[in-house]
Amino acid sequence: MKFATRINSFKSNTVRNVEEILDLMGKVEGLDFVDLNYPEHFEGIDIKNMRELLARNGLKLNGVALRFRDEFIRGELGNADAAVAAKALDLCKEAVDVCRDLGGEVVTIWLGYDGYDYSFQMDYVKAWKQTEQAFREVCDYGRDLRISIEYKPFQPRVYSLISSWGSTMSMLHDVGRDNLGITLDFCHMLMKNENPAFSAAYLGERGKLYGVHLNDGAKFNDDGLMIGMVNFIQTLEFIYYLKRYRYDGVVYFDTFPVREDAMQEVQANIRMMGKLEKLVERIGMEEMTRVIQTNDAIEVQKMICDCF
Repeated sequence: MKFATRINSFKSNTVRNVEEILDLMGKVEGLDFVDLNYPEHFEGIDIKNMRELLARNGLKLNGVALRFRDEFIRGELGNADAAVAAKALDLCKEAVDVCRDLGGEVVTIWLGYDGYDYSFQMDYVKAWKQTEQAFREVCDYGRDLRISIEYKPFQPRVYSLISSWGSTMSMLHDVGRDNLGITLDFCHMLMKNENPAFSAAYLGERGKLYGVHLNDGAKFNDDGLMIGMVNFIQTLEFIYYLKRYRYDGVVYFDTFPVREDAMQEVQANIRMMGKLEKLVERIGMEEMTRVIQTNDAIEVQKMICDCF
């Protein structure tokens, strides 16, 4: 599999800017791709310089992820203020240009502020239709790229407008564009009490799995813990479905090493991914599929126990 990791994980008192971080990431064996936040990671760096930085460190751009700050805290594409919503749409189009210029394949849009905290605070249908039209415009503007919605049930809002794979699929249906898909974040799915493997299977079968953000957590918060450290079996099943549906995109480590060394943490994630892939190979895809078809929890436990 192909891996990228979170640039902001490397920020510290001694390492502050994107150039220094990319120089560090280029030294990590097995890390060949990078996702860049727009406009956050382009402050003081133009396209030409960014292209040179990536080439210098042997890194390829997977995609560009939108990051809305400050003026968008009341909403982005669905903001009740038409001027602010228009500015959010413009940022999305700028991100498309940047992604295209740097050879990326996917623009990931997480609408963290499109939502509400109180009853009677949002005109739900108006916000939905406004967001739908905005996505339609972004998809048409970036028709040569994949446009991917990353959903999250809550945080920073109490309720997100697009909060689950179901509501996101509804948005895809309403927008009606072939180049619109979904990015699955493992922690976000846990927070919604979804089974990550179910979502991966559903989207994989439909060719709509455009991105994977892998991490782990205790289900009540976006913990961003190292891969497989809490929900090991669910992570293993998730990997099985990535392989079953031949996911060929990048796996992005969306983990938060607050007390851990960032270099060691990303290496630990790569190591765990290697172990999980070997475990799938040891059991065998055919055997895993056979066990699934038995619909028998005892058979599942036997399959897992026989691995060790």
